[in-house]
Amino acid sequence: MTTSHAAAALTARAQEVSSEIVTDILALVHHETGSYDLSGLAAGLDLLRELTVHRLGRPDHEHRYPGGECGDTLTLTYTGTGPGHVALVGHYDTVWPTGTLAGWEQPEPEGDGDGREKLSGPGIFDMKTGLAQGIWALKLARESGAPVPTVTFLFNGDEEIGSLSSRPVIEEVAQKVDVTLVLEPTAHGAVKTARKGSGIFQVTATGIEAHAGLAPQDGASAITALSEFVLAAAAVAAPEKGTTINTGLIKGGSATNVVAGKATAGIDIRVTSQAEQDRVDAEFDAIEVSDPRVGIEIVRDWNRPPMTLNAASAPLLDLAREVAREQGRELSDTAVGGASDANFVAALGLPVLCGMGAVGDGAHAQGEFIYPDTVPAQTALVAGLLGRLAQPLRG
Repeated sequence: MTTSHAAAALTARAQEVSSEIVTDILALVHHETGSYDLSGLAAGLDLLRELTVHRLGRPDHEHRYPGGECGDTLTLTYTGTGPGHVALVGHYDTVWPTGTLAGWEQPEPEGDGDGREKLSGPGIFDMKTGLAQGIWALKLARESGAPVPTVTFLFNGDEEIGSLSSRPVIEEVAQKVDVTLVLEPTAHGAVKTARKGSGIFQVTATGIEAHAGLAPQDGASAITALSEFVLAAAAVAAPEKGTTINTGLIKGGSATNVVAGKATAGIDIRVTSQAEQDRVDAEFDAIEVSDPRVGIEIVRDWNRPPMTLNAASAPLLDLAREVAREQGRELSDTAVGGASDANFVAALGLPVLCGMGAVGDGAHAQGEFIYPDTVPAQTALVAGLLGRLAQPLRG
């Protein structure tokens, strides 16, 4: 069979089983797996494993890494018929707390006005569609009869909160395989070859409590000081350089009639370079609040390094574009502001492509959705790429 005939057969087969893939996507979506719901995460990972085994059979190797206060990480390895080894990485946790699904509104049946259907649900775009498509990609690659690489699936339950427990596992797996494909959603169909680095800072203001009516002058408000800090921190942002700063969490005080003794803020920072990371650190250190009686403590966690298209990944991108052309479309790549587990792999100088999953929009927003008519093509793309990676990538 010629390459073009094989590509056509693969895409046709993906179209034939599209409804089954969507069924698996919805099964994952209908089980809520918020990042902080440990029981929901545990059951969700069990479901994901069962679905994988149902479609692919029992893995040749399996290991479940306890996540402690985070969701567990699971690796499932299926031995291939070629010498290549590929990691398919995806997270099963979502930003949505348990109970969100009950109040979730589905899009109108006519879709976005041009008759195109949408499917919506918490985590459907980021990134449960990618998980199901990855499983089916290996299934279709196997069914094609062509050689396939050994594939290690890595499913982690803490990506949305920084991959706090799974990062060492991701880095270990990435160093043992030839390439890593991250099943995060696409950027409107494009793969993601550059991502910002991310930092998660915890800022604590410690003041002096006092009665707000009887002796307010004796108090030093942690809330007022923290508010000053947050406003000053926002001014450190430099969007023209790709640096954004968002205070997403804030809490403090004990009662309305008490001058607040403590307040905390969680700040998300995104940068495109080490130079910007260093600048942000220095400018945060220079922030002062008006009441010297209030102490400010900054706990920094530069969680993910910036990701760029490194020399090892460039041949992988070329190969993915070649596979897409064989299947009748052009594949573009882009840089995005969000970080992912691909950042860790790229920082090691290893080949990685991110954004191999869903086509849709609305990550982390009410109404996130996918276009189900894109599911066959995206699944076929990963399946076709797996076929080409049955031999180790050379670049």
